[in-house]
Amino acid sequence: MALRVINKKRHLGLQQLSAFADTGRTFLGPVKSSKFVIDEESHESVVVSSTVRLLESLDLSSAVGQLLSEAVQAQHNAYRTGASTLLFLAGAWSRAVEECLHLGVPMSVIVSGMSEGLDSCIEEVASLHVPLHDVFDRIDGTQVFSELESLNASLCPFLQVPSDTGSIPKERDLKDAASQALTTSSLSGRPVKSAKPSGPQATVDADKNTSQTPQTLRNSLLADSRCRQSVVTHSRHCSREARAERTSKHGAAAPQPCRCSDLGELAVGLSHGDHSNMRLVEGAVRLQHQNTRVCQGSWTVPFTFDISRVFTRCLPGLPETFSCVCPGYVTVVSMFSATMLEDLQNQPLRVVLIEGDLTERYRHLGFNKPANVPTVLGSMRKLHQDSSDELWANSVLQVLIKFNVNLVLVQGAVSEHIIGKCVHAKRLVIGAVSGRVMQAFAEASGAVQVSYITQVRENSVGSGVSMTFWRSSPLDVGDGISRMAILLKTEGINLVTVVLTGPVTAQMQAKEDRFWTCAYRLHYALKEQKVFLGGGAVEFLCLSHLQILREQPLKKGDRICSGGLHNTSSWLASPLALYRPTVLKCLADGWHKYLSTVSCNTANYSSEFEARTFIQHHLQNAIDSGSPSSYILNEYSKLNSGVFNSGISNKLEQIPRVYDIVTPKIEAWRRALDLVLLVLQTDSEIITEPGHTQIKSQESEGFLFL
Repeated sequence: MALRVINKKRHLGLQQLSAFADTGRTFLGPVKSSKFVIDEESHESVVVSSTVRLLESLDLSSAVGQLLSEAVQAQHNAYRTGASTLLFLAGAWSRAVEECLHLGVPMSVIVSGMSEGLDSCIEEVASLHVPLHDVFDRIDGTQVFSELESLNASLCPFLQVPSDTGSIPKERDLKDAASQALTTSSLSGRPVKSAKPSGPQATVDADKNTSQTPQTLRNSLLADSRCRQSVVTHSRHCSREARAERTSKHGAAAPQPCRCSDLGELAVGLSHGDHSNMRLVEGAVRLQHQNTRVCQGSWTVPFTFDISRVFTRCLPGLPETFSCVCPGYVTVVSMFSATMLEDLQNQPLRVVLIEGDLTERYRHLGFNKPANVPTVLGSMRKLHQDSSDELWANSVLQVLIKFNVNLVLVQGAVSEHIIGKCVHAKRLVIGAVSGRVMQAFAEASGAVQVSYITQVRENSVGSGVSMTFWRSSPLDVGDGISRMAILLKTEGINLVTVVLTGPVTAQMQAKEDRFWTCAYRLHYALKEQKVFLGGGAVEFLCLSHLQILREQPLKKGDRICSGGLHNTSSWLASPLALYRPTVLKCLADGWHKYLSTVSCNTANYSSEFEARTFIQHHLQNAIDSGSPSSYILNEYSKLNSGVFNSGISNKLEQIPRVYDIVTPKIEAWRRALDLVLLVLQTDSEIITEPGHTQIKSQESEGFLFL
């Protein structure tokens, strides 16, 4: 950003927006490059690998920076994905708007043309929807993981990724509690074997796995290719005569809708190269599905992926192959409790759930101490503080002994004194437990959450909880204190913990972010029951659609063919007809830069010029075909031949289909354009005062910003 030259006589906000966006170019696409952000004052640095973390580390004190941060945060908080697309398109379209202003396009035409052009593209890309059909029908009691191929899932006609990208080491068969979990499987050159669970805990035995044969996968993909060879009739907005003329000219027939009917295919398509984390997400989905079937029995209630019952536990310092999915709750406790934990291991535990703090001074928010009224208890506490704490700790211990409670889960803080007391009495107390974890244990064990330990009664105590060591050796989670990782579970608990491990502590935050990105991709795909044909197909269709719109004349008083752009009023007719091709070209340039940047990031092209030339070649072919959507589907159906397979293996069974989620992608487009138009309006009002926002850019060269 320091090297970016900003012309203060032009729209400063748009220039700042594009400068901010340039910082996140390397986060676009499946192959991302991390960045070091250095504090100029303290000279401390932090490693960031995502747009959200980048903006959190930058100084965004300016008005444009604040708007950009709010837009990205809104996208991230709602969908956990699409932030990089939003940032990049905001920068690309801000430069496009600057170009329009430089060419003298009125601001009203820019706003109208870009908004309606984007709406038209959103309607057009619906032809690339892939419905999800019974993706859980093929899940049975003998399958935990699907077969994920070693080839990066981001392969596609327009965006290609080297086949050795994103691979991880072979899986390790954990011999402690992780052996009862779902471990990350191998992403080597051969198909990964699926594990066989034993009972509801889904124990993984890597030596007894079964896999889908290459011939079976080949037959499946060949059948899928025949489905993808169907084409669609272009342009839902054209008249019947124009549509019939185009169909007869190019021989396009009405397509048979393609479907995705396998969870494994959906997961690998949405992984976007991050196979290891998506495998963990798929394992969590399968565990939830298995647990739901066990709980429902013969009921036929549709399964939904409840992402609120999935939790992550980061354990740095361990190899990545230790990452796994566990049914239950994984937490860490002090080594001080090791002897007591050995006695409680694999024993049926009675549990109490405290939804507040477990401290002597804790009071519920509804308790208001009278003002200026001394109490005997208060006076005694000042004189005998130590004896009061000891008295309270003894009373807590008496309650636990009375109801034979071995485990206490506390949502808030826990007194260190009571933890020590309970360890000596062979009672385990765990604090800072999430409310959703508490709810899951309440549902599975029959426990009733209480605010104070004095409220515990026999009917509020749960049972059937078991504790095992996740690993038998101590852990150092980054603060220099040795701890033990344990797994708490009970039969039928609707709770999954994903354990994330890695040798570098500084990368754990990025690894957790990538996991949740994969999880929310799969969550929204299953929720919406449809996905986009991905890998740049949607952006390429927008690019070709806008190119066709540019070449079509504007019909006065009419809705133009396939565009949706029309004359909203008579006074706007002349500017819109004059500048419409320019506005649409600038809008299309955003997607052109998007595709070329992703291609460069994946190291398939030595320069952006080479990538743009490649895209332009297919863009011209798509336009000449008369039906860009049909052209895209046809090219996706012949990935193993022609110019599209540059650097890709000729083995058809190694080429999976790639998918994108629908709503988050479209919302990222809308938010990016809304942000650009908001900054445009603000800049124009600063330059010309409110009410005179139609001034041309060359007329503003003499104005200075306040």
